Amino acid sequence: MADELTIQPGSEVSIFYSITLKDGTVADSNLGEEPLQFVMGDGTLIEGLELALYGLARGAKQDVSIDPEYAFGMPDEEAVQELPRSEFPDTIDLQAGQIMAFATPEGEDIPAAILEVGNEMVKVDFNHPLAGHEIRFVVEVVDIKPPAEG
Repeated sequence: MADELTIQPGSEVSIFYSITLKDGTVADSNLGEEPLQFVMGDGTLIEGLELALYGLARGAKQDVSIDPEYAFGMPDEEAVQELPRSEFPDTIDLQAGQIMAFATPEGEDIPAAILEVGNEMVKVDFNHPLAGHEIRFVVEVVDIKPPAEG
């Protein structure tokens, strides 16, 4: 009888998951939606979440707490920047606490939090919103395909 297929580097994986903070706030989840499909190591999941999946088989469930440094990292002071108010469209009513998407030079959208809004400058935090937080990662493996030959 063949060994049961488990998640390895390069495996195609489908999962249901939820990410919650210590206080129970749900930060991200696809429960009740379509499973998330990705290839292990393709960058879809951060390394700490991938590590929780290695060796799991189809139908397996995992519930782990992940420290900030293995989850979304620790906040970096250099990721907090002051941008000229003139760089924001006049049509946007900027508010402290607001989350906005900013385009990187590569054309990728990243979320950032508005910290302070002044007449001339806007303080923006480009740290991941979950940086510095311990997270709880609950996952159910829906399907696994072996790594592509090549």
